[in-house]
Amino acid sequence: MAAGTRGNRGRPDVDSVPPPIPVPVPAAWQRPYLNIFKHFRVEEWKRSAKEGDVAALTDTRLKGTIYRIRGSNPASSYLQLPRAGTQSLGLTGRYLYLLFRPLPHKHFLVHLDVTTEENQVVRISFSNLFKEFKSTATWLQFPFVCGAAKDSAGDSVSRRGASGAAPADVRWTCLVLDLPSILSLYLNRRYSHLRAVKLCSNLLVKNLCTSDLVFDPGVTFSKARHTDLACRGIAPMPREMAFPVPKGEKWHDLYDYIRFPSEGLKLPYNSIQRSCPSPAAGDGASEEPVRQLPPPVTLTRAVCDRLSLIHHITSPKAVPRRSPVITKSIPEVHLTAPRAVPAGHLVPEENQRLHSVGDTGQPPSAIHVYAHQRGGQTTPAVPAGSEERLLPDPILKLRTIIGFGGCSTKWALWTHNNAAVVYPCHAVIVTLQLRTGEQRFFLGHTDKVSALAFNGSSTLLASAQAGPRGVGRLWDFRTGTCLAVFKTHVHSLWSLSFSRSGAVLCGVGRDGHGKTLVVVWNTAQVTRGGGVAVLAKAHTDMDIQALKIAFFDETRMVSCGRDNIRLWRVRSGALHSCPVNLGEYHSLDFTDLAFEEGPVAEQEQEDRALFVCSKSGHVLEVDYKNMSVRSARRLLPAQPREHGQEQAGSSSGPGIAINSISMSLTFCATGSEDGYVRLWPLDFSAVVLEAEHEAPVSSVCISPDSRKVLCSTAAGSLGYVDIQSRDYNTLMRSHKAPVLGFSLGGLRKQIATVSQDSTIRVWDLVSMQQLYDFAATEEAPCAVAFHPTWKILACGFDSGTVRTFSLAASNLLLEHKQHRSAITGLTFSPDGNFMFSSCLQGTLALYRCVAQKSHVLRVLGNVVARDAGSGWDALVVSGDSHLLAFVGPSKYVVTVMEACSLDELLRVDISILDLHSTVLDSAVRVCFGPVPQGELLVSTSSNKILVLDAKTGRLVREVSPMHKLTCSSFALSKDGQYLLTAGDKVIKVWDYRMRFDINFQVYIGHSEPVHQVAFTPDQQHVVSVGDAIFLWDFLAPVGARSPPARARSSASARLPAPEGSSEKPKDVSETLRQTVPLPLLSSPPCLDISSAHQAGYQGIFSELDKEEEAGLPGSSRMVANRDKDPSIFVVESDRNKELVRPKVRQESPSSPEKSTNEARKGTKTPKSQCSIRPDSYRHFTPRFKASVLPQSLLSPPAGSEVLKLKAVIGYNGNGRGNMVWNPDTGFFAYSCGCVIVVEDLHSGSQNHWLGHAEEISTLALSHNAQVLASASGKKDGGSHCQICIWSIPDGACTAELFHHETQVQAMAFSRDDKFLVTIGDYSDQSIALWSTYTYQLLLSTCVSEPVHDVAFSPVSHQDLACVGRGAVMFWLLEQQGAAVNLKVHQAPAPDVLGLVELTSLCYGANTLLYSGTNSGQICVWDTETNCCFMTWEADEGEIGVLLCRHDRLVSGSNTKRIRLWAVGSVQELRLKGPDARSSSVLLEHEITLDGTIVSAAFDDSLEMGIVGTTAGTLWYINWLESTSIRLISGHKSKVTEVCFSPDETHCATCGEDGSVRVWALSSTELVVQFQVLNQSCQCLAWKPRPIGLWGAESQHVVAGYSDGTIRVFSVSRTEMELKMHPHNAALTAITYSTDGEMILSGGKDGLVAVSSPRTGMTIHVVADHKGSPITVLQCTRKQYHDFGVEGGELWLATSSDRRVSVWASDWLQDKCELLDWLSFPAPADPEGLDLPPSLAAFCPWEQDVLVYVGFGMQEEALFYNLRKKQVVRRVSLPAFATSLSLSPAAPFMALGFHARLLRLQPCPAGDPQDYAGHDDTVHLCRFVPSGRRLLTASHSAVLVWELTGG
Repeated sequence: MAAGTRGNRGRPDVDSVPPPIPVPVPAAWQRPYLNIFKHFRVEEWKRSAKEGDVAALTDTRLKGTIYRIRGSNPASSYLQLPRAGTQSLGLTGRYLYLLFRPLPHKHFLVHLDVTTEENQVVRISFSNLFKEFKSTATWLQFPFVCGAAKDSAGDSVSRRGASGAAPADVRWTCLVLDLPSILSLYLNRRYSHLRAVKLCSNLLVKNLCTSDLVFDPGVTFSKARHTDLACRGIAPMPREMAFPVPKGEKWHDLYDYIRFPSEGLKLPYNSIQRSCPSPAAGDGASEEPVRQLPPPVTLTRAVCDRLSLIHHITSPKAVPRRSPVITKSIPEVHLTAPRAVPAGHLVPEENQRLHSVGDTGQPPSAIHVYAHQRGGQTTPAVPAGSEERLLPDPILKLRTIIGFGGCSTKWALWTHNNAAVVYPCHAVIVTLQLRTGEQRFFLGHTDKVSALAFNGSSTLLASAQAGPRGVGRLWDFRTGTCLAVFKTHVHSLWSLSFSRSGAVLCGVGRDGHGKTLVVVWNTAQVTRGGGVAVLAKAHTDMDIQALKIAFFDETRMVSCGRDNIRLWRVRSGALHSCPVNLGEYHSLDFTDLAFEEGPVAEQEQEDRALFVCSKSGHVLEVDYKNMSVRSARRLLPAQPREHGQEQAGSSSGPGIAINSISMSLTFCATGSEDGYVRLWPLDFSAVVLEAEHEAPVSSVCISPDSRKVLCSTAAGSLGYVDIQSRDYNTLMRSHKAPVLGFSLGGLRKQIATVSQDSTIRVWDLVSMQQLYDFAATEEAPCAVAFHPTWKILACGFDSGTVRTFSLAASNLLLEHKQHRSAITGLTFSPDGNFMFSSCLQGTLALYRCVAQKSHVLRVLGNVVARDAGSGWDALVVSGDSHLLAFVGPSKYVVTVMEACSLDELLRVDISILDLHSTVLDSAVRVCFGPVPQGELLVSTSSNKILVLDAKTGRLVREVSPMHKLTCSSFALSKDGQYLLTAGDKVIKVWDYRMRFDINFQVYIGHSEPVHQVAFTPDQQHVVSVGDAIFLWDFLAPVGARSPPARARSSASARLPAPEGSSEKPKDVSETLRQTVPLPLLSSPPCLDISSAHQAGYQGIFSELDKEEEAGLPGSSRMVANRDKDPSIFVVESDRNKELVRPKVRQESPSSPEKSTNEARKGTKTPKSQCSIRPDSYRHFTPRFKASVLPQSLLSPPAGSEVLKLKAVIGYNGNGRGNMVWNPDTGFFAYSCGCVIVVEDLHSGSQNHWLGHAEEISTLALSHNAQVLASASGKKDGGSHCQICIWSIPDGACTAELFHHETQVQAMAFSRDDKFLVTIGDYSDQSIALWSTYTYQLLLSTCVSEPVHDVAFSPVSHQDLACVGRGAVMFWLLEQQGAAVNLKVHQAPAPDVLGLVELTSLCYGANTLLYSGTNSGQICVWDTETNCCFMTWEADEGEIGVLLCRHDRLVSGSNTKRIRLWAVGSVQELRLKGPDARSSSVLLEHEITLDGTIVSAAFDDSLEMGIVGTTAGTLWYINWLESTSIRLISGHKSKVTEVCFSPDETHCATCGEDGSVRVWALSSTELVVQFQVLNQSCQCLAWKPRPIGLWGAESQHVVAGYSDGTIRVFSVSRTEMELKMHPHNAALTAITYSTDGEMILSGGKDGLVAVSSPRTGMTIHVVADHKGSPITVLQCTRKQYHDFGVEGGELWLATSSDRRVSVWASDWLQDKCELLDWLSFPAPADPEGLDLPPSLAAFCPWEQDVLVYVGFGMQEEALFYNLRKKQVVRRVSLPAFATSLSLSPAAPFMALGFHARLLRLQPCPAGDPQDYAGHDDTVHLCRFVPSGRRLLTASHSAVLVWELTGG
């Protein structure tokens, strides 16, 4: 049974199918593509030739160079490649891309000379001159039909396929020629290479390209990264070949894409013309993380060739012959789902028992269960008594179930009238009406339904459930009532078959011993009130997959299975069977069977045929009478055959497994493992119709009228093929595993679900159709959340990643990686402004949402309970979006935080609320009540729900028990009247106030635990998920209280509301905290991800407070100025106040009585709510530091300093604008920590300006390069930030300014350097103006929104501007004597930008101002009119840096890109106003660096400059050479260790970012870097100089990592030589033995391992310190032999428990002996305090002494003598040391302290010297081996000190 031509679907309709097309493999220089014009340098005309009118032009629309070829004669005007006809291009790429546009109303001609493998040159020509296709052995001529704009007059002509002159609106075209296919199809030749190209007039050409890839212009690079297009040979169009597409428009709406030969069947092959708008990528090109459904379900060309046979099968009379039908995809028909009428008794599992027809099976009154009736009336299943109960009764009504299968996906049946299908969904049987989409339910099974069967008239339905109970049910299908429940005597029943009359039922399963059992029941009396009796049963050793009763004899059955087909018969109460003689087919695995259909009376039994299918693809026709095989056919994989048909035959080879077969009078249907449903004539001669699915087909069933074929798949989808219309209709889709949770889409009536099948799906709640399907490779989704207002879906994964998708655009918006473990909670605040996520490690993240993006605001570690498990409602937000609640930091505690800031407001310990409980109660889920009531609901492990006051934590009441086992989910209605709980596979609806005798109702239907339950936003429905998705109608009136059944007079019936519950939650400052909030210990969020904005704009400027306004002179004249522009404000300087108010009059303030550079008093600072960091990476946020400033400093006298700061390694990438460079004077400075580094770019020498104590945020250089301003945080515990003014010639600090309260965001000097303006950050929100003559504060004001950047006009010292949230503020400075006024005009951003932050700005030529946004646009403003007249999309992320010089503009963003723009034509467009287009702005260059751009400085021509990134790197940029050179680099994260080469020429550092960096000590330049991803490098050691002469081979560095591995790097060869894994815990210390032959490593678990770098083996493990992390390992050569131990070297190990062990070892002799064990006393460990490390070192100048520092009884350094076994000297210290190093050359001891202090201590006595320069704890001190230098580290900054003597 030969297969058809599946593989040939969609190919050209030609007489013969050519052999596979061999494609030459291009050389490496041609891959992945070759830009022909660029490679052959067409513009030089050396390797190319031109003739006639050929000119190079600049096209503003395409933003590049194009070539115009025009002339009256094509032979006299052309561009030719190569230049000489004797040469060859030699291009072997399969596809030739030509980007061109025919000139309107003209003709053009293109010649391509290609060479075949036989070295035959063939010319391929195409032109709109040609009227028809012509071909010879060496020439192919194709007519070209020029396309026109869509829906134009020319478009209709082009669609008719008529060639001719190009229309007036002809479009740019991307023509893709498949050269091998052209030669193969038209000349039957094999392609070798492209020899020459000749482009003749009249046309415009942009480029030529060859490639083996199919470039799809409609796919962007970002989309391609999330799809599998690359593996299919499809890629996005390279940028140098792409046509520009303006934002908001589509490529195919602007340009034409033509691929020739076309892969479709709509176009003839005798012309080249535009086809469908989708290019070769086809469906794959549109595949995205969010993909539309349904999947491709296609019909083959067999439909075209066998159409008449289709009509013969489906129609009783002949039909006229019709033209062939074009192959197309079958669309999915969305069915409406009106309100369903439920049926069946709702019986809880714990109360189900077997009963006969008369048994009502009523549950006890304690379980309130309700049943549904057909007429729409509902009645209680228990008699109505005198008890008061919850009304209405019932309150829930099952409406729709989304799901199919459960136990099996093979059971789906037609009803006799063809109007409905019946299928199981776990424990529920569903009837779905095809026309209306209405569902009807058969409820009663308590486990998954495993089999279904109809009698012949569809009046009786039989069902069986899986599991050990073995229960079967018979249903009256019309009424939906259960007629009988019977024991099947089978533990696992998988097949049922009903006789036509419904009198006999048979089934197959396994008994308790696992043996196959066949049972036959008598069901004849069921409809008359009788029971179900067993007729016969039999055990068999044969495998049975299917069993069916013969339609012509109710006592006969047929079964099939592995290796057997058997005939069964019931006779005399016994069941007998005999096998069919299979002959050569005896070893097949049979899967399904079907009887030949036909009239019963006219046909004898021996003429009946039986068809059986198998996994090998065989279909056997069995002679029922002779019990033998009549014929056999086999379905084989697709092969090319004549007419493109699939045929059934007896060919050999692997077949396609057939899972199901169904027969009708005229045709047969099969469902196979390859996902195809195929329709065959009864002789199986050829496929007449087929439909493809995305998964194997489980079952097929032909409808009784033979017009439809029902099919189900293993993926859980159900649908049918309409044979007459050849349409495919999807009826139901489902998850393949339990649904874990869902999120409701608010007003859009959508629901998103996440399942254990690793998919996230979005459904329409009205039609219940699947809309989207999300899947991530190698990741499993854990959580999903809909944004309440935007079409955005957030998804959390087990990798810790949180992604947001746009459902409108079907693309990925952002990806957050704040978590490192599976996401357990994900939710949006109801107002949509914030998003929250939590993970298994207890981390909680807060995001700000604006403009459909999300930005990380804060990350807290260890706040969410790790052992509480993951729950869909792990994080809940109050209805007013003010409060966030969750279980944590332990499972016994519930925490309430302020949602906008994550400030802790309340902690409630659940375990202490029940004083009588003998076990600790823990919290499981939380839920907020309605806002006015202010209640928080907590479900507990003891199955209770506690109602707490959300403000005070007071217990209001409790409800218990909620469920028998546990409450998995609960929700409260918006009106606060009804409580919904889920548990024990049931759903309960409660009266929230518990006012009745029976306060709840119970509903069943789920066969597995219910994972989540919730009300829909309109409170009209309830959704529950578990095994499937259930939608219930909620019948209670919305907003009305449930009335009692009897009036209550008792006042105690209602519990009083908690005190003050009617009030809104107070502000954070007004709420009494229950506990002190803990500081933020986690790292700040990553700044390289652009994210969200605050929703809504507030005024940019502050309103004057009423009290101040009342006291203002002249305030009564405000009325007279109402006609003035309200956006104009005046800021005036007065003696003690700064006012921002509408201008009323001019005042002449008196001179200040005190220095104005002191902080002003009494000025109110309006701030944004919670001082939320704005959505701008440009905004500075200081790195969190736990260290404090020193209380005292013992600075050495001038001239007696022993240490001199020689160099600083690193650049602070956390700063903003903290690098300055003046190209005229060469002055270059940047900040690193609190140090300003002034470096000579020629010599590399550094000067260091020390004056700040905190991290420097920004720098500003005066225009004359004589003054530098630097800003940092508060100094010496002051209340205001420090601004230092430096004189550049002498490097002295000439002034210190104090005004801003938190941080300084930006500074700028005026053009004449007379003024300095400074702006505060988002918490300060003040602007200050200083005089540079006196450095006194001239005026200051406060604004109500954060300001990000400020700049003075380059042409006027009176004009300045600053940018903030959604607006530019233009300031005009006016001086009147001593008074200084500022006129301020607020200009809002264009509406087209939406809600954005304006993040950066710079002045351009004349009256232009450029500003960048956090969404990637650049706005151009006219400073004369203060209006924005032009915007363009400049980047994909936030633009934080802008620089403009003349007609060039530089932009830098958080996409790590810096771009150079040509903006010379912008000045001309200023006159056009809003009509200006961005096509005039050209992108000249682009360079991608290693981090977000935070600072930049360029020369006057913008040809070269210096750029700083968040990676801690300063780059030299040269646009002319397109080069980027690393000038300054450093660690981005904390430096963990420093070591030195033996010759002291190099040093190595390692950091928490996993990098090991080797530096040249003399120049502090980076030599080599080794990077290990996703690991932290904790320790480092350089191999000592060997005894032998190894030369450069001895330069090795060993590093220890957080995963317990050790890596050995060769510095000379720059490669990793060895990797070992001796530890299970993170390494904390490492060193070499003195001879370099062994590596000693210590871990966090206290184990010390000794490993050989030669063998990679661990030879010794020291476990004496086990349980306490190793802090120090040090080896030294043994000098004395009187210690009483053997060994060639001494080494010590120090652990954090203040213990030091000293050992003598000889590793070659495998000797290691403990010499001494030291334990140093200390007071009790203070709780919650990080203790200083325990450090020890051998003393170089006293060879039998070691030095110890650490936490102890006193703050001191101890000198311990190993021979005397006692402490011989103590040196007092100012605090506990955090680092220690002893000089090998001189008796000096260097110590670092938590107070950012470095101390050099002479030994044994002398005055210590303290040195500043660090902005954090000095956690590393290391002397070089010679003692001439000292390296110290403070976080990421490394300082190099030189010992000068002393």
